[in-house]
Amino acid sequence: MATAHLDAARSANQEARYRGGMNAMSAAELDILVAEATVDCHDEDEQISGLYTMIVDNLALPFTTTVLGVEVTVGDVDLTDRGEIVTICRRGRFEQAIGILELPLPEEAPEGVEWIEAYRRWAG
Repeated sequence: MATAHLDAARSANQEARYRGGMNAMSAAELDILVAEATVDCHDEDEQISGLYTMIVDNLALPFTTTVLGVEVTVGDVDLTDRGEIVTICRRGRFEQAIGILELPLPEEAPEGVEWIEAYRRWAG
């Protein structure tokens, strides 16, 4: 049921989201995504796992973004032993895990970035 509502919301706002950047989805739309990702979850760890799964399944990788003024490639998403969702960013031979809550998102959003925004809303 939530998926049908989400599909309608996505269709209605797709162009506006891409013109408006990451924050163009409404709180209600993000709440629908969070509900979809956490529907059968019993605790916070399961909710994080559900959101992580949706990010991994939907986020188009790799994509580039700028971290501290340097262009990096986001090549992977991981869930740490501490229950943190991190991105694996690379530049040349260097690699760094950056928390997905702290990752600056590019102006041209990759497909599936709404799941990062949903996770950020859930995390508060």
